Amino acid sequence: MAALRLASFTLRPAAAAAYPSSGAAPRSASFARAARGLPSLRLTPPRRRGDLARPRAAADAAAESYASALSEVAAENGTLEKTLSDLEKLEKIFADEAVAEFFDNPTVPREEKTQLIDEIAKSSELQPHVVNFLNVVVDNFRAGIVPQIVTEFENVYNALSGTEVATVTSVVQLESKDLAQIAQHVQKMTGAQNVRLKTQLDPELIAGFTVQYGRDGSNFIDMSVRKQIEEIASEFELPSVAL
Repeated sequence: MAALRLASFTLRPAAAAAYPSSGAAPRSASFARAARGLPSLRLTPPRRRGDLARPRAAADAAAESYASALSEVAAENGTLEKTLSDLEKLEKIFADEAVAEFFDNPTVPREEKTQLIDEIAKSSELQPHVVNFLNVVVDNFRAGIVPQIVTEFENVYNALSGTEVATVTSVVQLESKDLAQIAQHVQKMTGAQNVRLKTQLDPELIAGFTVQYGRDGSNFIDMSVRKQIEEIASEFELPSVAL
């Protein structure tokens, strides 16, 4: 299955959102200042098997803390939307586990890490406070949770902007007009101020599409041919059809 891709449009209401506009003139703000007290690397004795859930919980808490600190800076700068865009760029980069392993490796000289950060910042055109954020994450050996931080920041952004995120899965890429209709339908069902669509491809659907939205993707609309075949097979008590 292809990786998620953000659709080329965002459905917005006629009235401007209440949160700070990304077009506002940014004021000076430092992520390093806002990030004071954030969790850093902790060396602990080996854990017993029953303690395996604790690192995951700690990582989730750390990701939430970093996302909260970054959202405060972005809100102060009036760059929430642009910051989300920057983080989505970082999410793609850190999808390669080798990147996080490089940054979290204590044997790699800081100068080499700084060089790579500078290259990422330049190629991705990151804002200064996002670069500061990345440096703090690297200094605290938390590069491995960057994807979780992005998810947490997106949750904060969605809450502040009244945005509903929906994932549309189809066999082929849908046209913009089709995506617009889906976004309008999701907006009508949820009452959200804004709707952002992410798209992915799945040939196993045969044809049609599915839409997943809501907190943790709890709501699901299935308009695929695969579902229709399964329903027909069930109605006539036929054995499962191999798709």
